[in-house]
Amino acid sequence: MRLSRLFTEFFNSEKAGGLILVACTAVSLVIANTPVGDHYIHFWHADVANKPVEFWINDALMAIFFLLVGLELERELYIGELADIRKSLLPVFAAIGGMAVPALIHFIFNQGTPSQHGVAIPMATDIAFSLGVLSLLGNRVPPSLKVFLTALAIIDDLGAILVIAFFYSKGIASLYLGLALGVFGVMLLLNRLRMHKVWVYLLLGVVLWYFMYRSGVHATIAGVLTAFAIPFGNGDQKSPSYHLQHVLHKPVAFFILPLFALANTAIAIPDTWMEDLGSVNSLGIMLGLLLGKPVGIFLFAILSIMLGLSKIPAGLQKVNLLWTGLLAGIGFTMSIFITHLAFTDEALIVGSKIAIIIGSLLSGLLGFVLLKISLKKTANQIP
Repeated sequence: MRLSRLFTEFFNSEKAGGLILVACTAVSLVIANTPVGDHYIHFWHADVANKPVEFWINDALMAIFFLLVGLELERELYIGELADIRKSLLPVFAAIGGMAVPALIHFIFNQGTPSQHGVAIPMATDIAFSLGVLSLLGNRVPPSLKVFLTALAIIDDLGAILVIAFFYSKGIASLYLGLALGVFGVMLLLNRLRMHKVWVYLLLGVVLWYFMYRSGVHATIAGVLTAFAIPFGNGDQKSPSYHLQHVLHKPVAFFILPLFALANTAIAIPDTWMEDLGSVNSLGIMLGLLLGKPVGIFLFAILSIMLGLSKIPAGLQKVNLLWTGLLAGIGFTMSIFITHLAFTDEALIVGSKIAIIIGSLLSGLLGFVLLKISLKKTANQIP
């Protein structure tokens, strides 16, 4: 399978970005728990234009991350793996299982408790981290596995976007929502009129972000809507969508996501953190990521194959899908993002973040080790 230049570039930037995320997370956790930790944590909550620094990262800069996710999803839908129904159904079914089972596990533990609202936290997959870990396996990873995990993670992100839009938005202000939809309509009209100047869409995207923010719908959704308004054309290098996606790769991977990691893992770990891991919320998150993700992905993928709705890609064995599901259990960025939308109680937020980090770390380590063994056996069986 030949990988397109843009996909290869995406994979390479994500794998490097994933390693940087690991480093930023470690550095942030260490600093936050040193004698200067209070000053470090306070920095992220300091006011800038009447909003904390953390707000401008999580609500503004992350809209650019969602813009990139939208562009990647658009490409996959038009000319990528998701454009072919037969090929797309395997990662689609896998992603559905990978969202439903972790959410069910968290719900079982947290039904009727104050932490029930965090049911979507273990649903998400961190593209950068998961591809970063997969890249450590080197050339033994078949291209079909890279594409499967990428498509799975992108569909996962789409699911997270829908969950944020429908379940984690605040009370809706109809006037601002109407203005936001009006701006989006203008962007679609410009697309139909073949307006190819990207800066026009980005400027309108900022206006759309503001109206979305004031409407109560989470402002980062503006990034996804802007992505689908930007002309795609035939998807070649002259396409405005292609060009913007190319430009955004490195700023997102090497600036926005590392900054997000630094800001959101500035956690003063409480003395009771070991006891907190036994809470129903922490158990729901960790088991959702570590157990729910691989089981859901594997079972739903195998079901789609058994029903003849999809087929396993060349070069993959069924067990590879299970171990790849462990890599998808690295929830980090999106899971932490949803945590801030789900909870306002600081203790719940800190406990959730620690559970996410531990669950993601264990998922990544197990996925790496088991995939390494599995892929080595597969390679030895090929004459």
